[in-house]
Amino acid sequence: MIIVRTPFRISLGGGGTDLPSYYSKYGGFIFSATLNKYMYICINRPAADDLIRIKYSKSETVKTIEEIKHELVRESLKYTGIKNNIEIASLADVPAGTGLGSSGAYLVGLLKGLHELKRENLLTQELAEEACKIEIDVLKKPVGKHDQYLAAFGGFTIMDIEKNGEVKVSKANLSRDIIEELENKLVMYFTGISRESSSILAKQSAQAKIDESEVTKSLTRIKEIGSEIKNSLERGDLRNFGRLMDEHWQTKKKMSNKISNPRINTLYELAKENDVLGGKIMGAGGGGFFLFYCDGDKKKLREVMTKNGLREMPFKFELEGSKILVNL
Repeated sequence: MIIVRTPFRISLGGGGTDLPSYYSKYGGFIFSATLNKYMYICINRPAADDLIRIKYSKSETVKTIEEIKHELVRESLKYTGIKNNIEIASLADVPAGTGLGSSGAYLVGLLKGLHELKRENLLTQELAEEACKIEIDVLKKPVGKHDQYLAAFGGFTIMDIEKNGEVKVSKANLSRDIIEELENKLVMYFTGISRESSSILAKQSAQAKIDESEVTKSLTRIKEIGSEIKNSLERGDLRNFGRLMDEHWQTKKKMSNKISNPRINTLYELAKENDVLGGKIMGAGGGGFFLFYCDGDKKKLREVMTKNGLREMPFKFELEGSKILVNL
């Protein structure tokens, strides 16, 4: 039995510039970090038969790969050449469709586990690129490379994406004190809304192909803000980071009317009235988790958000990427 643990992530800057429609023209920049919230994949080879069993929000038991409905499992098994006699189960600390990179975490964790099963060692970047190939090239999902790379590498990761899709990965130069202060200032709330991000991303991707579109202009500014956010955190200017989060959110909302809605806007304004310098909805938008930078008394913010039906999710940063916990 193999158990793989893969972290979820939050985007700190540059989100959306990892879409092929954008980076193929302008290059992309992502600054992101992983959390101590995880996707767990358990892989087993039962002795009794050669069936394929998959357990997630649904349960599948099939004889052939072609019968599998779970796209990520089906294509991962094809890619790794495993045809039968396997059981795959998953558990997660947060729901899918909440903007924390769940599909990327699932796929990276699954691929890492399948390669471990075959006693194959991959470089971290090879693992990330395999996941990108399956989601982007094989399944034609309207996604970028952000989620797969953060799931594989973990920590405070910087992605510089060339026009040809090559990704150069580096780590941000953050002290332990700054990371701890950031953990103390950031607050995350679940809006109670899970959503499918593909429709929002598909529209953004189409618009990003048009040079003078509002989406392209917004993504270019978001890329610039992402670099400014990285620089602010590296020099320890957390208040400027909070202000840049606000500018990022205002810029992001211009890309689609599906990114926000009246309730989300109201919650954001309430947060701003209670010592929040900036924040944003994680992922594509439309729901999921709100991340706020609170520069004052978090008690007031917590009272307001609780009164409005939001649930806080405490977290710490995780500095490791996908890893094998058990191999028996």
